[in-house]
Amino acid sequence: MKYKSKEAPKEQKESKPNSSTDSVISAPQQEESYLKISLVNQGVFFRRKKTCPLKNIDISEINYKNLNLLNKFISERGKIAPRRITNISLQKQRAISNAIKKARQLSLISAIGKEANQN
Repeated sequence: MKYKSKEAPKEQKESKPNSSTDSVISAPQQEESYLKISLVNQGVFFRRKKTCPLKNIDISEINYKNLNLLNKFISERGKIAPRRITNISLQKQRAISNAIKKARQLSLISAIGKEANQN
């Protein structure tokens, strides 16, 4: 019953010409254009499976001496990049964070950040 009551005003709108526009668009044409817009806006997202960028590197190779590798996971301010951003596996993220901390204690890496090394 509610559906029928909604249809009645649409038929009344069709019979009234719209003075503000030159061409009058009928209700079925309006519905078609509305349906096309709604179908276009409904996007389908495919997420790619996250893989570890260090899958070819063994955990034993991640140590405080490998500064080139460690610098990739440190931000400009000297913070360790989180796992959700780097997509590293849990064990390798722990190994990297421990290696960075050990390299900081031995002052191989600046604790302040990368900008401090350049000055």
